[in-house]
Amino acid sequence: MFVFVCAGCDARLTTPLSQVALPIHAHQKHGNGIQLPVLMESGTFAVDPEHWGPPWRAWEDIDPDEAAARGIYAPVHALSDGAPGAVVIAPGDARGTLLIPERGGGFCCGLDGSDGLNMACASCGLPVASRIDDCSLWQAVWLAPNAVRRLLVDADVAPLSWGELTAEGKGTPPFEPITRWGSWRGLNHWWSWSPQWEAAAGRALAHLLVASEGRPVTLPDGLTKEVFQRGLDALLPAGPPARRAVLAGPGLSASDADADILLVPDHPQTGETWTHFGPAYSVPLPYGVWLWLVSPEPYLPVPASGGMPHDILRDNPIPPRPSYLFRADPETFRHTLVRQPAVSSPWLREILENLTQHMRARLF
Repeated sequence: MFVFVCAGCDARLTTPLSQVALPIHAHQKHGNGIQLPVLMESGTFAVDPEHWGPPWRAWEDIDPDEAAARGIYAPVHALSDGAPGAVVIAPGDARGTLLIPERGGGFCCGLDGSDGLNMACASCGLPVASRIDDCSLWQAVWLAPNAVRRLLVDADVAPLSWGELTAEGKGTPPFEPITRWGSWRGLNHWWSWSPQWEAAAGRALAHLLVASEGRPVTLPDGLTKEVFQRGLDALLPAGPPARRAVLAGPGLSASDADADILLVPDHPQTGETWTHFGPAYSVPLPYGVWLWLVSPEPYLPVPASGGMPHDILRDNPIPPRPSYLFRADPETFRHTLVRQPAVSSPWLREILENLTQHMRARLF
């Protein structure tokens, strides 16, 4: 396990933490005025390998060769000149820090970090982090990589094996209650597709389009088809022979021998994608989303009252499903697709250029 200390005075800034993979939805903005929970589980941290945060430069000011050297092959709104390697933790795991009032960017419902680092070391005053808790953003503290140091304080537990993860069976439900920040009308909440699923699908859809090679893609029946097929059918031509995509990964039978595309899990602790033998294209999914697609629960459990046995699920009423069709997160889709060399293909570039129209058509 590690603690992070101030680079200026060595004061401890966090509780002991274990490293996990950076969540796909770490930089997601979901809806408008939505109350999102804490991004990281308590006791964990993740590192963002990419540049992120201010200062930002407009695409017009960036040389294409510089963008390509950073793994970006199509236009983006702006490119960050912030240092790579920012560390994200749960706000409750921060210690010895103070907010910097004059850097309170955001304030729709909280802080969004737009004014730069808004937390300082309480011992020496060095700006060390950004607290993010504004509406529609995941609540987190981002430690600046050039303002903190990581110290080993205890041997870290070895990551779980794929078999151990499967036995643990910790999936991510596809829909959940979403709440707006308080209003004069009181609580306002409804059942929504999970923001985590929308971000996961945004990344996976970009990979599916690249893997399609401009041909239709067929998917397994059920939730997998419900999440991806509508977008693929709208964005890909109907004529050429279809490519076949299947779920693959630990614990599944070898039904993927003749598949062209495999939907496979990322390890939640290491971030490594499950590997396979053969030429099929691997499309990564967060482990919790992948597990639910592989082993979906019939419906979400409703807490029982009285003497109902612990293992029995109440079947009246069945928890409501979202009232709208699934839509992948557009910015996660864009973020992924512009980082694929194949985006230079005219048909993929056209999809990217028409993303706003696709959003208006409610594909995203």
